[in-house]
Amino acid sequence: MLFAVAVFAPLLGSAIAGLLGKAIGDRAAQAVTITGMVLASVCGVASFVGLVYGHGHPGTVHIMTWVESGDFQVSWALRYDALSTVMVAMVTCVATLIHIYSVGYMSHDKTIWRFFSYLSLFCFAMLMLVTADNLLQLFFGWEGVGLASYLLIGYWYDRPSACAAAIKAFLVNRVGDLGFALGIALVFVTFGSIEFTQIFAAVGKHQTDTFTLFGTWRAYEVIGILLFIGAMGKSAQLGLHVWLPDAMEGPTPVSALIHAATMVTAGVFLMARFSPVLEFAPGALAFVTVVGASTALFAATVGCVQNDIKRIIAYSTCSQLGYMFVAAGVGAYQASVFHLLTHAFFKALLFLSAGSVIHAMSDEQDIRKMGGLFGKIPVTATVMWIGSLALAGVPPFAGFYSKDAIVEAAFAAHSAVGAYGFWCLVIAAFLTAFYSWRLLILTFHGKTRADHHTFAHAHESPAVMTVPLIVLAFGAVTTGWAFHEQLLGAEWQHFWGAAIFNGPANHILHAMEEVPQWVSLAPTVVGLAGIALAYLLYMALPGVPAALASGFRPIYLFLLHKWYFDELYDAVIVRPLLAAARFLWQTGDATIIDGIPNGLASLTAGGSGRVARLQTGSIAAYAFTMLIGLVALLSVFLLFR
Repeated sequence: MLFAVAVFAPLLGSAIAGLLGKAIGDRAAQAVTITGMVLASVCGVASFVGLVYGHGHPGTVHIMTWVESGDFQVSWALRYDALSTVMVAMVTCVATLIHIYSVGYMSHDKTIWRFFSYLSLFCFAMLMLVTADNLLQLFFGWEGVGLASYLLIGYWYDRPSACAAAIKAFLVNRVGDLGFALGIALVFVTFGSIEFTQIFAAVGKHQTDTFTLFGTWRAYEVIGILLFIGAMGKSAQLGLHVWLPDAMEGPTPVSALIHAATMVTAGVFLMARFSPVLEFAPGALAFVTVVGASTALFAATVGCVQNDIKRIIAYSTCSQLGYMFVAAGVGAYQASVFHLLTHAFFKALLFLSAGSVIHAMSDEQDIRKMGGLFGKIPVTATVMWIGSLALAGVPPFAGFYSKDAIVEAAFAAHSAVGAYGFWCLVIAAFLTAFYSWRLLILTFHGKTRADHHTFAHAHESPAVMTVPLIVLAFGAVTTGWAFHEQLLGAEWQHFWGAAIFNGPANHILHAMEEVPQWVSLAPTVVGLAGIALAYLLYMALPGVPAALASGFRPIYLFLLHKWYFDELYDAVIVRPLLAAARFLWQTGDATIIDGIPNGLASLTAGGSGRVARLQTGSIAAYAFTMLIGLVALLSVFLLFR
């Protein structure tokens, strides 16, 4: 019962705020949505504690029969196991803090009730996704978070850039969702069901099944790759990542919710949920590892040169998601979910702290126009330091435990793709620490570069914004050591039960305990080196970065333009499609489809117009015409007589 309340309370709050918001007012809409989220978080945490620590029993909460067609039947049910309860507890707690923070951040908005309704709807869709007991219900939540992200990214619909970003996010995700939909179809063809219980029970029976299309392929491999393509779209992996930076056009609380608790974590969850099938698809897992590692490195390089405070943090999300997929790719699904959990707290903290900075700086987001803000907004600066320490993996902050576990897992895989993942992640750890401290130094330290008027009026955010930041900072400090032993230690099998693959062939968690000492130390050492380099370049030698950018301008521009992915897609996909559309419109539609009936109509009208000229209404003209006709007839008669 508590589990169901945790899922549906946000929907009730969203419905009341959305349908009655204008009537009850902004304050009431805020109150009802926040109350729904608080209730959801209390019930979610209680369900998690009761199952994992209270020796509860996994199962399903049946709601109703959803689809029934012949022998095909799908129930609407909530899956109650360790993976679902962990996700529900995390999503509801982080989302509740974001709701509370939004009261202060959105205080001057004109349609507050609409914003809070969308925010709670987003949470409900994510909760439906993580509690789904079958692929169709999961797909409902999957598309629900896509819809909610579209509404929230384009929330300020009077801004063309926001509308364009919302459309871009929606369209790019449709590409990934096509792969996901095909994956669901192939799962049904292979297993004869889309219910997780039936699928996982039959995994051993279909290991040799094949799928024929342009060759013969193992069904599990194709299913794994198709599902991961869906995950690539939602979780912004390399190739389908281009929507994520533009999503910063939405309000900052939206960015925090997308990057920390909802949407982008959906792909990681999908990999963990389908781990019993993926474990028997080594080719698909290798593909996941390579893409995840490449994404981690790519996003870290781009983050080093960005100047928008939110975009830097957005690229860090993209990079950290790459870490999670590497963990899933080498079979360390527990480490993947562990990093998802810790990342939720420190990434929400970083985004909301960035929002506090933007609020203090009168909506300025360029870190080149900041500096010296520590004395002006000390609470925001302190918690952002904590979030950055967690992101960089500095002990004893949360990221140290989860991030290092993934690096160890990649090394412990003892495979070529594992080695590729290991080195990509180590380099990304160095770059992550570097760009994090670049952001901190340029924002809070040194001499200010801000406009005098803006700097003079910079002030700390109200308590309704800073208190959630402090709570998230506490999570960024404690979640690592608090859950490390349970998720990855001796108790991990008891903690996860059957929620994530625990088969005898997967020894990765045990192998992680035997890696050399230098492997365990590598992420921390390179992270501290990245911090030292950022301090050297931006505090001790502030003129050097500009000189490096000038001296290595092609490389700088390559990174600044995000490896030219947008330009490449524009040249290869967007422009050819627009040209083809114009051709089809001008030739197919305007010339052929419209041209034929329009031409016939013009021909008929022209002909009738010429005939109509003969009908002058003059009796003399008619008599003259008859006379001419008579003369013509007589002439013909006499001529051919």
